Amino acid sequence: MDRADIVDEAFRRKVADGDLPGGKPASGPLAAHEAVEIFRAQCLSRNLDRRSRKMQAEGQGFYTIGSSGHEGMAAVAAALRADDMAFLHYRDGAFQTMRATQLPGMTPAWDMLLSFATSREDPMSGGRHKVLGSKALAIPPQTSTIASHLPKAVGAAYSVGLAKRHRPEHQVMADDGIVMCSFGDASSNHSTAQGAINTACWTAFQSVPMPLLFVCEDNGIGISTRTPKGWVAANYAEKPGLKYFHANGLDIYDTYRVAQEATDYVRERRKPAFLHLSLVRLYGHAGSDLQQAYLKKGIFEGWEADDPLLHSARLLIDGGVLSADDVLAIYHGCEDQCSRVAEEVITRPRLKTAEEVMASLIPPARECAPSNGPSAEAREATFGSDFKQLETPQPMSRLLNWALTDLMLEHGEIVMMGEDVGTKGGVYGVTQKLVDRFGADRMIDTLLDEQSILGLAIGMAHNGFVPIPEIQFLAYLHNAEDQLRGEAATLPFFSNGQFTNPMVLRIAGLGYQKGFGGHFHNDNSLAVLRDIPGVIIACPSRGDDGAMMMRECVRLAREENRVVVVVEPIALYPMRDLMDDKDGGWMRTYPSPDQRIGLGEVGVEGDGPLAILTYGNGRYLSTQAAADLTAEGIDTRIIDMRWLAPLPVDGIVGALKGAKKVLIVDECRSTGSQSEALMAMLQEQTILPHARIAAEDSFIATGPAYAATMPSRGSIVEAARNLWSAK
Repeated sequence: MDRADIVDEAFRRKVADGDLPGGKPASGPLAAHEAVEIFRAQCLSRNLDRRSRKMQAEGQGFYTIGSSGHEGMAAVAAALRADDMAFLHYRDGAFQTMRATQLPGMTPAWDMLLSFATSREDPMSGGRHKVLGSKALAIPPQTSTIASHLPKAVGAAYSVGLAKRHRPEHQVMADDGIVMCSFGDASSNHSTAQGAINTACWTAFQSVPMPLLFVCEDNGIGISTRTPKGWVAANYAEKPGLKYFHANGLDIYDTYRVAQEATDYVRERRKPAFLHLSLVRLYGHAGSDLQQAYLKKGIFEGWEADDPLLHSARLLIDGGVLSADDVLAIYHGCEDQCSRVAEEVITRPRLKTAEEVMASLIPPARECAPSNGPSAEAREATFGSDFKQLETPQPMSRLLNWALTDLMLEHGEIVMMGEDVGTKGGVYGVTQKLVDRFGADRMIDTLLDEQSILGLAIGMAHNGFVPIPEIQFLAYLHNAEDQLRGEAATLPFFSNGQFTNPMVLRIAGLGYQKGFGGHFHNDNSLAVLRDIPGVIIACPSRGDDGAMMMRECVRLAREENRVVVVVEPIALYPMRDLMDDKDGGWMRTYPSPDQRIGLGEVGVEGDGPLAILTYGNGRYLSTQAAADLTAEGIDTRIIDMRWLAPLPVDGIVGALKGAKKVLIVDECRSTGSQSEALMAMLQEQTILPHARIAAEDSFIATGPAYAATMPSRGSIVEAARNLWSAK
């Protein structure tokens, strides 16, 4: 027999017989009518869980990780405002059913059952996944994430105070709002949770506003692994910068009282707090989880005896708020409602085609106030001594710096964050002087935690900012890549475009950096980014292109809500010369602020029959190689892709008109590289003979062999010569 049915039968029988668990009497500020509303939300959540299992058994439901045992979260919802943004644990159905009572016109049973059924009428995900979430209820969608939502909760909380000083055009949260983020006891051990909580404490320790309530739902087990008794309290009760609260999550009166105290502390002090709830888990981890395979029967039967709905019934009956018949009437009413609604939702249409599934990968554009840009006087004052150099050829690092200056001057909602981006001006000087020009509020020197850097950006984007985070080196991204893959990129997908987190992520990367760092500072693989749906990847090869592409990237984020990654080739930051020492052949003057290079627009130099298709450092090396090939009588055209994702197919095919052969030059490792996709594209889209030269499948060495595994001027010439001479 399903444990859900056993618990259901026990609840009905024990309430009717008056056989309820013991406990303290009701006390605290929770009013009688509020207690009834909380209990009703608990009963609805419980019966939604039961109905999801029955729907799955009938082949009509597709998600059974429930909230049973965690219904105390309804009392936490009651202690918060409906506009306090909430990033929820996947067991927080009762939180959402309770918050739905705080706004008129909400239909939580209908909405959640549509989600269980994966109907395309599901008001949150549009049938793509069962998620907790609601735009109206300020609950961004979360699936079965393990702590990956904590970093963005920190960012959202930080943004509340910053928005008072720098009003973003699309601000969402109230000035006195707080952010709530919930998670399980097992998730609290995850490095992502540890890093996010540490970041919140590090920030609050410096008296920076951080209105964030962490809620740890401690049921004592993570799937099959028990949490050591007392571990959560020992880990978090004395953490610097974090106020600790504990409540009995089985007691709605105690939970409401303590949650109210914690909420008041966060709202009034603008400091983070940690609310630790003691709960139980009912039914196992999910419908497919047979807990008897790893737990003694007495353990989960003990949890069932502590059913939070039984405790609520006792408190309400003993307090004279409800009779036993009233309690059962509410429970039966919720059951009948779920049964009736489920019969209807399974008839509603589901997604069928790839086009329908993918429709929300790209978020909808948003209206932005028009801007004529800053005045000449404002620009001159902001640029200072640099203003007179704008007409002088400069390397990429300087032109990117000036582009960022113009963009931050025009758009006050742009905020940059990262390791050393402020006072130091970045490892390579790209952000020099920006902290003097725009202040530490908008040039945030973060602690050394890439997950927290990206989480800060994602959370701030939730409140209308346009973040430009920096990851100091491409190899460092791997510490935090899930913040892009699992959070930023999926947000519009799982919310049917209702929630977005636009940003422009700058990453210094790729190879050819002389005498510095080896692999960790010269990473030449972008595979980790290329396969994330919906993410745009830009890679400029020269300073003027970099400035104009940066403007387009910000436009894509600000106006089209896109997540954009700009991979800036480290070796080209300082590059001045092209063919000879001190020839200045790779420097350019700063393009006027109204010039930009559109998404998908490729660069073409020359019109020879041998096309060299490349990007980044490959363009620089291919330009050198082209001179050698011309001397041999082989005329070339160099096509700079500029945009690596989505692949600019139309631009490339257009640039190949008149070409006879194509050589792909790819500085990234052969396996998983852009060249693989380009070879396939050329095979599918053209009849041109083509070949590729790519880096070896190797990490990069330091010292004299720093470029040994990657294409060189000489190897490009040789590959081009071989391709051209082939019959």
